[in-house]
Amino acid sequence: MEKLALQDALDELSSAEEFLDYFEIPYEPAVVQVNRLHILQRFHDYIEREPAAGEGEAQRSAHYRALLERAYRDFVASDARTEKVFRVFHMHEPKTVFVPVNEILR
Repeated sequence: MEKLALQDALDELSSAEEFLDYFEIPYEPAVVQVNRLHILQRFHDYIEREPAAGEGEAQRSAHYRALLERAYRDFVASDARTEKVFRVFHMHEPKTVFVPVNEILR
């Protein structure tokens, strides 16, 4: 893939593999295949929590590369259920509710 300017690349890239390839981060395809959405969401979360401090494209690119590599490593050492990236993993167990028969027959 031709090296695009950082913002153009971020706008064009869509898969976890494309992001990892763009930032030249070596990865295990099996890890990415199982966790691609989780890796990208974690990367997004890291960017929101730790915005790039430098103004230059090279500094921002290095910062984003480090964040993406950290997001990927999170799932090399762990799994989606443990990391709980998405809100669905934070939901409580279903609750049992009692409804009396006379309430149903109204």
